[in-house]
Amino acid sequence: MSLELKSVTVTRGKAQILKDISGTLERGQIVGLIGPNGTGKSTLVNAIATIYPFGGTIHWEGRPVKLGEIGYMPQQAHVRASISVTETVLLGRHEGLGWRVGNALVDQAIAMLDEFGIGHLHNRSMHTLSGGQQQLVLLAQRLLREPKLLLLDEATSALDVRHQMQVFDRLRAYVDRTGALVVIAIHDLNLAARHADTIMLLNRGYVAGLGSFCDVVCADALREVYGIEAELLQSQSGQTVVLPLCAA
Repeated sequence: MSLELKSVTVTRGKAQILKDISGTLERGQIVGLIGPNGTGKSTLVNAIATIYPFGGTIHWEGRPVKLGEIGYMPQQAHVRASISVTETVLLGRHEGLGWRVGNALVDQAIAMLDEFGIGHLHNRSMHTLSGGQQQLVLLAQRLLREPKLLLLDEATSALDVRHQMQVFDRLRAYVDRTGALVVIAIHDLNLAARHADTIMLLNRGYVAGLGSFCDVVCADALREVYGIEAELLQSQSGQTVVLPLCAA
């Protein structure tokens, strides 16, 4: 089973943001969408989620995507309502909630919060949390539903380094356990190098590369796509590290 993109285009106003995006993304992996600002990462996530109208075809498991059957978290996700953290996570199972919520489901929601290191916040009201804390709660909400396709737009942008690592550890464990496909727009190249199984590099609305980080990202690609001179180094643990040097 896979996510298939065929000649996907998106036009916003008079500007064509995505131009002939094609590729097949298989389940059981984390796919990182990378590219400079304005190149179409968020637009592609929103098109896959059916939030934006698009040309071409996008099929998940052989048929058009239905938003209610997947997990989706936009870049500016936040909650202003005065509901508790636990109640927010439980809304991830809203289609199965009745007048009473069983203790087992509440325990499951709190356990999910614990996995993100925020179990101690479970009784707090959402409007009292920081932007980063809200991001973690909303990620827990999406995962509680256990979608087989999870779309995340810059889901770690408001988090410190420790919580970024926690999130990707949770996503990795989730993918390994369920065989889901996670597609996440990532701003940080080193996060993408460390955590993504497959990279889709976007440039000016086109796919500039699709494959492993080492196959897609090189000094020439960074110069062409990002406009920077950079070195790609190997850490002691064997991870590829991008070291920006200067603007090209």
